[in-house]
Amino acid sequence: MSLSRKRKKELRKLQSQANDLWDSQQVLVGQAAHVAREAGRQLGNFNREQVVPTVQESYSKYAAPYVERGIDVSKHVITDKVVPAAGAMVGSALSVWDAANDTRARIAAGKGLTLPDAKTYAKKADKYGKAATKRFASQLSAFEPQKKGIGAGGVIAIILGVAAAAGVLYAAWQTLRADDELWVADDPLRAPDA
Repeated sequence: MSLSRKRKKELRKLQSQANDLWDSQQVLVGQAAHVAREAGRQLGNFNREQVVPTVQESYSKYAAPYVERGIDVSKHVITDKVVPAAGAMVGSALSVWDAANDTRARIAAGKGLTLPDAKTYAKKADKYGKAATKRFASQLSAFEPQKKGIGAGGVIAIILGVAAAAGVLYAAWQTLRADDELWVADDPLRAPDA
């Protein structure tokens, strides 16, 4: 299929216009990328200077007292309720074990069965109970929570930063998307040739 010179000239002109448009769009995309980078940098600065301190202040003002109170209550329950009860139970078990050993030793020595002395075993039970309580308390002190990593404020700041970055990217996408209705023609529209 052969084209006339006029059609070839029009096609070359159209190709030249398309290349010019492509070049101008590349410049526009480069500028939009620069704006997006700068917006990201400014967002990081805003996050570091405004959001993080505000979140940390709010956490320390509102949430930290409740967290600390919960930790204090749990420490109180463990040290004042659980450890003494466990110590008393272990002490009682050890005193029963000791009484059984004494009885077995007496029977082996041929002395026979006698009623145990309640005061002696009560003292032993108290002694074993106190020792067991001290051991449990020392072992439980190793389980105290350690401060580590990022707190709730940091997580909230990260979420807000990601949301703001997504907003900037969405705005850049809306700006750069191809929408035929948004483009303005360089030449005014002519009436078609009849």
